[in-house]
Amino acid sequence: MEASTALSRIGLAGLAVMGQNLALNIAEKGFPISVYNRSTSKVDETIERAKQEGNLPLTGQYSPREFVLSLQRPRSVIILVKAGSPVDQTISALSQFMDSGDCIIDGGNEWYENTERRMREVADRGILYLGMGVSGGEEGARNGPSLMPGGNYQAYLNIKDIVEKVAAQVEDGPCVTYIGEGGSGNFVKMVHNGIEYGDMQLISEAYDVLKVVGGLSNSELADIFAEWNRGELESFLIEITADIFKVKDEHGEGELVDKILDKTGMKGTGKWTVQQAAELSVAAPTIAASLDCRYLSGLKEEREAAAQVLENAGMIDEVGKVRSGIDKKRLIDDVRQALYASKICSYAQGMNLLRAKSVEKGWNLNFGELARIWKGGCIIRAVFLDRIKKAYQRNPDLASLVVDPEFAKEMVQRQEAWRRVVGLAIQAGISTPGMCASLAYFDTYRRARLPANLVQAQRDLFGAHTYERIDRPGAFHTEWTKLARQKKG
Repeated sequence: MEASTALSRIGLAGLAVMGQNLALNIAEKGFPISVYNRSTSKVDETIERAKQEGNLPLTGQYSPREFVLSLQRPRSVIILVKAGSPVDQTISALSQFMDSGDCIIDGGNEWYENTERRMREVADRGILYLGMGVSGGEEGARNGPSLMPGGNYQAYLNIKDIVEKVAAQVEDGPCVTYIGEGGSGNFVKMVHNGIEYGDMQLISEAYDVLKVVGGLSNSELADIFAEWNRGELESFLIEITADIFKVKDEHGEGELVDKILDKTGMKGTGKWTVQQAAELSVAAPTIAASLDCRYLSGLKEEREAAAQVLENAGMIDEVGKVRSGIDKKRLIDDVRQALYASKICSYAQGMNLLRAKSVEKGWNLNFGELARIWKGGCIIRAVFLDRIKKAYQRNPDLASLVVDPEFAKEMVQRQEAWRRVVGLAIQAGISTPGMCASLAYFDTYRRARLPANLVQAQRDLFGAHTYERIDRPGAFHTEWTKLARQKKG
């Protein structure tokens, strides 16, 4: 056995781009790391990169046994392989050489219940387990991601010094915190991705309205988004959107964005978020609308055919008519406000989903802290998250961001602009499902009385489901049809 000084502080298995970048990030922060991958070429590639990027303290191992035995005890191993059965295979390959007190950290986008199952499976041998959400893409992995570790607290303490250095750094600390028990880290990352779907959809709608109704060019759009990125909307997604509009097409005239096929891909985390919202009876219409739009975007050929059929049936394009009287400057400002207000609703839905799950599972999630660790490194990083953090600091039991006094004020100030944009889009026949869903959510949530009384009456009539009354306690059932059709004597 070598002297313990030569042992690595941590190990990482799974050297696709994310794995390589995270390993190099860990090494660069001064933690000696061992890496392993089933195909040896990836190990060689990573060693080569470590040399080139400044002789970083990284060593490659070519068998599961050597890899595990090269680590200091208690050993900590991060695995970054495709979610699902590859994770199970990697665990079984590595865990046979691990001892009680050692720890496995899954850094993939895993379904939280799989994490909880694996946690139980390895616990028999005393192995600790963490499911850790990693956001920020390959860039974040290399230079500072947002990390969301959940599971065994001792396992977290074993790597706390590492993850705090490796994570993105913002003015109020590193973008990592212990999330909670069980699969909470994976669940929080899943909802983060759901919010990301909503954000991207809302931005694409803002673009659509400005381009089609406002008639703005890509270079004007680049300037507008760059301008927005200096104000309340300052965020990673707004910043990259401004960049996208500037890129010229190398295969032809104009900008590349106009040449991209309008069919969206997805990995599944957005779908999981919407399914979980339904399971927990939490309304998440903005996130659901963004998912529906991805499904509809996939029907490119059907949409082209539908456009033709409806045109033949007499459908007239109203865009020109709407555009003729438009005040561009005001439209741009209205869209900015509509985007911001819609975004508040989307984040409120995500946070409410996290709260419902936290209550169901006893995770005791800290929402202000979640907003804080999303301020850097991750895809939804935004200045606006600092305000969410403060809202939960003011009131940890906040029912919804919409009723935080600061956010409530912002919603009220922006609602006229928001309604104008949605109304204009509807008139012009441009779909804004995310903005409409956010507005409908806001308008439903703020009304003290809804037409649900009629729905309850219907349910009682056809299914004897009973109803409650506003003026006396108890459950009631009425013979509606009989009473309605009684002959006047």
